[in-house]
Amino acid sequence: MRRVRHFDCLAVIVVCACTLLAETQPAPVTVQVDIANPKAARKTATDGSRGDLSNVVVWLTPMGASGAPATALPQPHSAPQIAQIDKSFDPHVLVVQAGTGVQFPNRDPFLHNVFSLFDGKRFDLGFYEAGSSKTVRFDRVGVSYLFCNIHPEMSAAVVAVETPYFGLSNRAGRVTIPNVPDGRYQLSVWYERSLPEDLKRAGRAVAIGEGARNLETIKITENANFSLEHKNKYGQEYIPPANTNPVYGRP
Repeated sequence: MRRVRHFDCLAVIVVCACTLLAETQPAPVTVQVDIANPKAARKTATDGSRGDLSNVVVWLTPMGASGAPATALPQPHSAPQIAQIDKSFDPHVLVVQAGTGVQFPNRDPFLHNVFSLFDGKRFDLGFYEAGSSKTVRFDRVGVSYLFCNIHPEMSAAVVAVETPYFGLSNRAGRVTIPNVPDGRYQLSVWYERSLPEDLKRAGRAVAIGEGARNLETIKITENANFSLEHKNKYGQEYIPPANTNPVYGRP
């Protein structure tokens, strides 16, 4: 009987602790993203389709003495990662707090390379074989554009921000940012297909409080001239792959 009562007491303590934790955690901050695409404007007007609104990064930076300091959140049990699979990076966009290590596992049955030689973190992981993985610590705030020196169709981006309060939009354009204390914040936005000046205009100061956790819609414009084309890590054009099905002329 004593052992049963002891376990019952432990169960009650655990339930109370979980309830108290749920009550002390603030509701997540949510915001809707809307992307204006000049090329698709006519289609949107005729069939109501909004297209894919994913991969828009939104983050909140505490302003002045208000809000909580931008200290690091507890690290997850496993490091975030961008896998190389089917000759692509998955996910295409990853947002982390500056100082976070990101794993790059190769899940294809052939060699890959990951390099970033632009703004943000500059690195070159060289060639590494199937089943292996390498890690990069993104210790600099900014956007790191990632490419593979073997496969020109591969591209991705890691966005490192100084605050732990960030989120990434889903296909419907919904962004959810958890654990944001009440206070004033600078809202910032990044989207691969938008011009920097358009993204700067989309930013604004916001007040987060008990009754203000659903923010006004963020509207950004897609650059009509955006292209994923890029050079290799030597600044040269990629060498076309060899023809695996050669055609032989008749003798």
